[in-house]
Amino acid sequence: DVIELGVPFTDPLADGATIQRANEVAVAAGVTFADCLGMVREARAQGLSAPLVLMGYDNPLLAYGEERAAADAADAGADGFIVVDLPPDEAGAFRKACAANGVSFVPLIAPTTAESRMGEVASVADSFIYCVSVTGTTGGAAVPSEVGELVATIRQHTDVPIAVGFGVSTKEQVARVGRVAEGVIVGSAIIAAIEGGSVEGCVDRVRAYVERVTGRSREGA
Repeated sequence: DVIELGVPFTDPLADGATIQRANEVAVAAGVTFADCLGMVREARAQGLSAPLVLMGYDNPLLAYGEERAAADAADAGADGFIVVDLPPDEAGAFRKACAANGVSFVPLIAPTTAESRMGEVASVADSFIYCVSVTGTTGGAAVPSEVGELVATIRQHTDVPIAVGFGVSTKEQVARVGRVAEGVIVGSAIIAAIEGGSVEGCVDRVRAYVERVTGRSREGA
């Protein structure tokens, strides 16, 4: 399993209503990139061992300083970055900083990515590739039936694991994506579970949701 921690941003264009709402709450509360790193440190101190990637947009990284962001993320215990609006060919300096600090830069490939560019994008992946299943925003349209074809096309260019996100929320969708890709990414549905009741009960709600869609049970986790 890999945990994705969203870094708040004022203009999350790639995200749907659920994640936009979470961004608004976090921004209003003054949550910064540095605060996110503090959360990572605290999670590691409490024994979190699963890989953790920071996901968000380039602007907060630029404001913090890209080299500093990569170094401090590594120091905090983060394993990588997914930067939605930073394509690999524009990320040379940040990719170099990530490599120097032993953290991964995870590239994204979408249905709109020309096949002629897929090899170039895939070549920078050192952990996994984020395959955007559908054109649009997170939490929107359901994962399309053609996702298997998209994954197969990407697979022609790389042996790196491929994880599919956008439009994945149900047990059936998780199973279908899991048959064609190495990873399944769920974001909006987990945030919806967090929002669905008291703060005290959010861990139980998230656990119940994950167990329901994956068919896995973690007694005592």
